Amino acid sequence: MASWDIFCSVVDNYGDIGVTWRLARQLATEHGQAVRLWVDDLAAFVRICPQADVQAQSQQQSGVEVRHWSQAWLDTEAADVVIEAFACAMPPAYIEAMARRPKPSLWLNLEYLSAESWVESCHGLPSLQPNGLQKYFYFPGFTPLTGGLLREGDLILRRDAFQADPGNSARFLESLGVQVRDGERRISLFAYENPGLAGWLDALAEGGTPTLLLVPEGRVLGDIQHWAQQSLRVGQGCERGALRVQVLPFVRQEDYDPLLWSCDINAVRGEDSFVRAQWAGRPFVWHIYQQDEDVHLEKLEAFLALFAQDMDDALRQALSDFWLAWNGRGDTGEAWRRLETRLPEWSAWIGNWQRRLTEQTDLATGLVRFYTNWL
Repeated sequence: MASWDIFCSVVDNYGDIGVTWRLARQLATEHGQAVRLWVDDLAAFVRICPQADVQAQSQQQSGVEVRHWSQAWLDTEAADVVIEAFACAMPPAYIEAMARRPKPSLWLNLEYLSAESWVESCHGLPSLQPNGLQKYFYFPGFTPLTGGLLREGDLILRRDAFQADPGNSARFLESLGVQVRDGERRISLFAYENPGLAGWLDALAEGGTPTLLLVPEGRVLGDIQHWAQQSLRVGQGCERGALRVQVLPFVRQEDYDPLLWSCDINAVRGEDSFVRAQWAGRPFVWHIYQQDEDVHLEKLEAFLALFAQDMDDALRQALSDFWLAWNGRGDTGEAWRRLETRLPEWSAWIGNWQRRLTEQTDLATGLVRFYTNWL
């Protein structure tokens, strides 16, 4: 068993902590590793792990030692493997401790997820540091030449068992205060602020399919309230035409998968929920984190190019138009109406894509193998 330290600096939202918390748990529970997760913002951690103590400097959660990463750093023995998540700047004293070990620590910079082609050539490359340590760049990704995606060993089996009985979805949603109606299509919405949202909501309201839109409380709620022209809190909702909207509580990380599994379509954002939507095997749309000079659109189009490879031209165009409109490049309502007519094809494609991804080594397993080969 090796010791692992994972450093997470919460920039904003919940992507950084979401990924590192999921990775830490899997390393501990599935691979038997001794894992410390260092988090500089425990309030963000408590949002996805409500049983945690926001005041604790050290606590055990799901087999992981969660430590508060405070500005006043205390000398700490370095671990066998050190993961610097998303290029966060680790304490200089800790880096010195890594170099002082009889066998220096394996230093991994876990990068953001990207489908861009250059990722394959950079994955696993070392970078010699001034103190003699080598830092390796570890890139999650969608192809066998990358570090793979986070996926627990039993995830697909649990999903299939859940979806095999429609009663599971009904019971789960009822636990969140949702009264399920027969014949209602379900869509989950987890997004950043989105100027194009109103056009999509209008299209759903004017459409011919009764639709329930489930919105966990978060940043997009302001746009929902503006469209509804009323204030909405957890448990409340509104109806217009064929569309019914209900606001859900912000769920803990373990409950987000059943929400995705319970829906026919999922709108997701960032990185962690983006990956979980793919494992759900249901049609999804991705709201990518906006970057300066529209760099994020290059990443979006890189994923679409990989995802839609060999896809029917008409479906690929409809899907691309809607995803780009969702991310600020087009009319979401018009693009949705075209894509919605191809929902059966879209659903089948997602299933095939998800099965392709499961053939690849998952991220946590790949990290453990990388360390074993490095020894």
